[in-house]
Amino acid sequence: MNSRKVVFLFNSTFLIGTTAGFIIGIILDWQTHMNDLSNLNFGGVAMVIITSAIWTVIAQMGFFAYLTVHRFGLGIFKTVRLWNKVQVVIILFALFDLMFFRHFFFAEEGESMLGYAIMPLMLLAYGLIVAAIKSKETDRTAFVPALFFMVVVTMIEWIPALRENDYNFLISAIVPLLVANTWQILVLHHLHRQPNGKQPSAAGPKQDKNTTSSKKGAQPKK
Repeated sequence: MNSRKVVFLFNSTFLIGTTAGFIIGIILDWQTHMNDLSNLNFGGVAMVIITSAIWTVIAQMGFFAYLTVHRFGLGIFKTVRLWNKVQVVIILFALFDLMFFRHFFFAEEGESMLGYAIMPLMLLAYGLIVAAIKSKETDRTAFVPALFFMVVVTMIEWIPALRENDYNFLISAIVPLLVANTWQILVLHHLHRQPNGKQPSAAGPKQDKNTTSSKKGAQPKK
């Protein structure tokens, strides 16, 4: 990718992630923010925007870090198949750790671990959906890396919030992370397919190809 595509990816991700975080942040504490706005107090709303922007930037750093780790993994394990198997093992360990450690630190006496399995299972389900879309739009070898990114990398980015047993904080953090990571992983291949200097359209590369073909067909014959 050239610098224009990188800038587009950064700016679009920042805007989308921050907007999603802002919306969920306002919803989670709706009454407080409405009271603040009615009193012309914009400090709370500003903090929601800043916090959402921070989580989005964390997601962006995690994405570029994973791209580097992915290349290292391919270099070390030599084949995509072996590297994908390693990533599957790490995914399973990460999901178990998310359940186990949150139960270990936050469970009350006699509380079952099953209740703490909901969060990792929901994250896994969302990751599977995104990975399926990614593999459908590219090829099947992209499924595991996309799942690894959506589950493991998102979980690592989520750690500052996971250290607290505050569900509002957890949700206000995970929404911009998931939205930003979903956008990054699903738009990347569209950026690679676009000619340098051209931004991807909202309809994706298929629409761009159809538009190009129709333009060629519209040209008068010599």
